Amino acid sequence: MDLKIGIIFLVQILIGILGNFSLLCHYISLFNAGRSRSIGLIFRHLTVANSLVILSRGIPDTMAAFGLKHFLSDFGCKVVFYVHRVARGVSIGTTCLLSVFQAITISPRNSRLAELKVKALKYIGPSSILCWILNMLVNIQVPMHVTEKWSNKNITTIDFKYCSATLHDKSKHLLNAVFISTPDVFCLGLMTWASFSMVFLLCRHKQRIQHIHGNNISPRFSPETRATQTILVLVSTFVSFYTLSSIFYIYFSLSGQSSRWLVNISAFINSCFPTTSSYILLSCNPCASGHFCACAGRNTPLPHLIRKI
Repeated sequence: MDLKIGIIFLVQILIGILGNFSLLCHYISLFNAGRSRSIGLIFRHLTVANSLVILSRGIPDTMAAFGLKHFLSDFGCKVVFYVHRVARGVSIGTTCLLSVFQAITISPRNSRLAELKVKALKYIGPSSILCWILNMLVNIQVPMHVTEKWSNKNITTIDFKYCSATLHDKSKHLLNAVFISTPDVFCLGLMTWASFSMVFLLCRHKQRIQHIHGNNISPRFSPETRATQTILVLVSTFVSFYTLSSIFYIYFSLSGQSSRWLVNISAFINSCFPTTSSYILLSCNPCASGHFCACAGRNTPLPHLIRKI
């Protein structure tokens, strides 16, 4: 069974790294061609964060599943969990930034968000860097609660097979978990609002230009329909996996128990969104304007039409 679990983790790592590397290369090529400069910057930060999430926990979990022991020191455990938490937070924050930027980009000219279109381009770089800095500061306490599994300390611990998380005081640990999770919850809410705003705009746009498509394009496969589906899939995947991940994190904090199956399931779920998000984004063909979801059709001037909403 351990061998099967190790193979599953290994396959997840390979699929996730391949998808994120493909997404990164795609947007680097667009950037070199003078296209999608702003959106490409967001994607570079997103792919780096996703790759760190996959590797920081995926590799140790795979090694532990294959039966390796004592391969991480106390310092190594602290670094692995700190990098994982920071990268996870950056992945959430960058995905939120991407959704908000897209909502601003396709907003109608008469909306309040339209005034932010020019300013948004200037703040993408600083916002991405600020996201890294904030997550480094918020998760600064994570290394204090993580130690090597084989440390002989008479305290409650959560066993992660190769490392352990110490619970000196469950109430304080729960408060710390809430503090760490607050930015994630805020980003989840903001991203959900931005994404459904885009879906509303695209649906309204589809109704207004339906006479342009006529009978040549099936409504089921129109660019607006595919764009809406992509946004909904991305948001649903994001919310589902990170909600499950947070539930496991809170459960471990409250109970102090860590069964073998729960640890493996939690580790697998933690890497699910970073693994699948790159393929969801690649499935929606980007175009020169950089609207990754508003450009579902290659030959349809959707961005130009959206600006007329």
